[in-house]
Amino acid sequence: MDVIEYLKKASKEVDGPIRSYIPDEKPANLIEASRQYPYAGGKRMRPAIVLAACGAVGGDKSKAMPLAVAIEYIHNFTLIHDDYMDGDEERRGMKTLHVAYDMPTAILAGDALFAKGFQLIADLDIPAENMRQILRYVTKAVWDLARGQQMDVNNEHQLVSEEVYTETIFLKTSVLFAAAAAGGALCGNADPKVVREIEQFALDMGLGFQMYDDYLGIAGDTTKTGKSVGNDLRKGKCTLMVTYTLEHLKDEKKLARFKSILGNMEASEADVREGMEIMREIGAIDYNKKAAEDKIASAKKHLECLPDSEDKQFMLALADFSINREV
Repeated sequence: MDVIEYLKKASKEVDGPIRSYIPDEKPANLIEASRQYPYAGGKRMRPAIVLAACGAVGGDKSKAMPLAVAIEYIHNFTLIHDDYMDGDEERRGMKTLHVAYDMPTAILAGDALFAKGFQLIADLDIPAENMRQILRYVTKAVWDLARGQQMDVNNEHQLVSEEVYTETIFLKTSVLFAAAAAGGALCGNADPKVVREIEQFALDMGLGFQMYDDYLGIAGDTTKTGKSVGNDLRKGKCTLMVTYTLEHLKDEKKLARFKSILGNMEASEADVREGMEIMREIGAIDYNKKAAEDKIASAKKHLECLPDSEDKQFMLALADFSINREV
């Protein structure tokens, strides 16, 4: 299956609803800021997962559409806050909200998207118990996202174990994928055992996705990712590649040089490239790739409970896409 074409198709399906739930109200600058990220597009992976999970269990996708939009709003709420905390100046080829507007407007725009997302969940046309379960999934995901983001901040300039790194990205990334997948299955009224398998698929896929995203943050093409490549090294962000390098690099001179680049916001482009080459030589980048591939292989096994369908094939293809993308 061509996952890009499927995502484009899903994006067209959700773009209209995404643009329909934020009314023209005052103050205009808050409304404009709230619309910027969700209206800008992106991969739409999370809403696509909601709809695919619903379809894969034989459900009516139209009943899952409000949840798909809600998950996308909540995802963009986290991006707005993350961009401010990370000091990023670009997102999807545009100025980040705190740069285009200001810090208070950016934070309020994120809060507004967060609230709108839960309003949409409350209006889902599904059995009440299923709605309550979706609310449990999504509220727990947002709570865990906050924990994961704080752990990510705490981990900067620290040498943490691979276990701590994995827990951090599990909370930062996997839990919202899981809420999307399990929520979609619940919109389709799936059996509880199937819901749990689909949830686990998304948890593992989220880990693989984030491991690969960390790779793109270091070695990706900025013209394709729209992100400031190398900023993670400058910030001293503890990724799997960094942890592996610090634990396995025995050349004291190179280790000292790597540490001088890591966390140095004044590091030049040449410095960052040198740091990347050190990671490449020690095998950290290959190790990161293998870890991501292993998580995706594990994720796909959890979909064996589903009958074959276009939606199941998309979910399998999306898992592969998570570690074979350029953005």
